[in-house]
Amino acid sequence: MRLVVLGCAGSYPSPDSAASGYVVQADDATGRTWSVLLDLGNGALGPLQKYGDPTALDAIALSHLHSDHVADMVVLSVLRRYRPDGPLPPVDVWGPPGASERLSQIAGSDPATDPGGQFAIRVWDPATSVVVGPLTLTPVPVLHPVPAFGVRVTGPSDDDPSRTVTLAYTGDTDACDGLDALAAGADLLLSEAAFVEGRDDAVRGVHLTGRRAGEAAARGGSGRLVLTHLPAWTPAATAAAEAASAYDGPIDVAEPGATYVL
Repeated sequence: MRLVVLGCAGSYPSPDSAASGYVVQADDATGRTWSVLLDLGNGALGPLQKYGDPTALDAIALSHLHSDHVADMVVLSVLRRYRPDGPLPPVDVWGPPGASERLSQIAGSDPATDPGGQFAIRVWDPATSVVVGPLTLTPVPVLHPVPAFGVRVTGPSDDDPSRTVTLAYTGDTDACDGLDALAAGADLLLSEAAFVEGRDDAVRGVHLTGRRAGEAAARGGSGRLVLTHLPAWTPAATAAAEAASAYDGPIDVAEPGATYVL
């Protein structure tokens, strides 16, 4: 299983990165590569064309419906619908309740850009995992001002396909039981860390700090922690230092184009 970072900027695109977007890939026993998109925020369609293939997605998983996680879904539908070779069949999209209405709202009233025909939108059920080729996606409710889910993705290890590995993506969340469920035994915890200890203490129920992300990784025994969703006013070095104060495993700060092989 492989993770490619398309965009990792928090809340809005930065000068150097699109907003949230990630591709997870794994090969099945026949050698076919399966691709799942995790979120597609503002600007993330550009690097998806560089590091992935917008026409070869097998499923899309949306953590929640804030624009910095879903805005480019509308222009992805345009790419898929109006390509010279003709429109693609709808791709399965899993997300919170209201995803269809939210994407239509972003598209506006022009039927030419309505994303409905390109996406078969389904609602996450926390009691049910979704199987996409060799990958299994398990949604986990997390704590955010709108309905939000983290996603555990299990699949074959790149080094040893007989071994199963787990990527856990937090989406946007504060510390909660769902975060701990995501982190438990994960080979890689891809965790947001938008807030800073001391600076943002008065705001809870929205985002993690680097320290809270590190604490979750430590409690869960995660094998690696990758911090993401840092807005421009949250220094990467600060988030990493906070995480290291609570977690003694390997820590990275996500960068566009970074690839992690599990």
